[in-house]
Amino acid sequence: MAEDDKYPESTGRRRFVKGVVGSATLAGLGTATAAALKTATSPTGEGGGITKFMGVENTDGPAPRGMPQIPIEIDGEGYLKGLFPKPETKTVQGREVTVAETKIAGLTYSVEWFQYCGVQTYKGVDPEADMDNYFRYKEGGYDWQSSEVKPGNKVHVDDFSDYKTWGNGIGKSGLGKPASVTWRSQDVPASQTLTVEVIRSTNVEEIANNSEWLKATTQKGFIAHLNKCTHFCCVPSFKGIAGSAKFGAADEIYCPCHQSVYDPFSIIEESFVALPRPEDE
Repeated sequence: MAEDDKYPESTGRRRFVKGVVGSATLAGLGTATAAALKTATSPTGEGGGITKFMGVENTDGPAPRGMPQIPIEIDGEGYLKGLFPKPETKTVQGREVTVAETKIAGLTYSVEWFQYCGVQTYKGVDPEADMDNYFRYKEGGYDWQSSEVKPGNKVHVDDFSDYKTWGNGIGKSGLGKPASVTWRSQDVPASQTLTVEVIRSTNVEEIANNSEWLKATTQKGFIAHLNKCTHFCCVPSFKGIAGSAKFGAADEIYCPCHQSVYDPFSIIEESFVALPRPEDE
C-alpha cells in the first residue's frame, strides 16, 4: 500500500470516492467494469477513456494523481515549444474520429493526457487547432517575469541562465527556476488558456540521465507540465507560494486550495479516465 493511500488496496475505498482514478484502481476493476467505463466516456465525443500518462508525482494531499508532463522541444533559435502529437483519422467504435498521439521512448504520448478539469473543451487540445506550440509567458506569473520578460513573449533558453542559483526566498535556492506560461492558447478567451509550468533545473538534467523517457522529453534541464491540480483544478506553483513551507512543500509544487503537493523531479506513469472532447457543432 502506498504511503498516500489511507485505505487497504483490497477495499478500493479511496480510489472509488475520488472518481475511479489511478492505475491501481483500474487494475482492480473487473474486465466488464473497465469496458463499461470506456464505453461511458467515449461515444459522445472524441477521445477519452482509460488513459496512461507520464506526470509529476502527487506526494501529499487529496489530489488523486500527478499532473501530466508536456514533452519539450527547443528550436534552432533557443525558443521552447511543447510537443503536440500530430493528428490522424482513425475508426473508433465504428466511426471516424481525429486523434493525436505518437510514440516517444516506447510510450504513447496523447492529447488525451490533458482531457480533464474541463480542459477537454479547450481549443488548444483540438488536434486540428491551428497553433504553433510555443510556450509564451503568462500575465501575472512569477515576480522575476514582471521585471525580465513580457507577457505574450515566447520563452527563451537565455531567460533561465541563472537557473543554477536562482531563488526567491521560498525554500532552498538553486533547485531550479520556474515560469508560468501558456501553451496552444493564441487568440482564445482567457477561460480557454492552457496554463503550463516550465522549470529549468540541474535535477532535471540528472534524472534524465537514467530515463529514456526523460532523455526524449526534456531539453537542457527544462521540464514542463500542465498546471491543473488533479483534485479540484486549481493552479499550483513551484516556489510561488510562501505558505507552502507550512506544509513541507517549499521545494515542491504546492496547491494552496487543498494542500496537494507534487514532486517536480519525480516523473511516473499513471492511469486515469480521460474525458472525451466535445464533438464539433
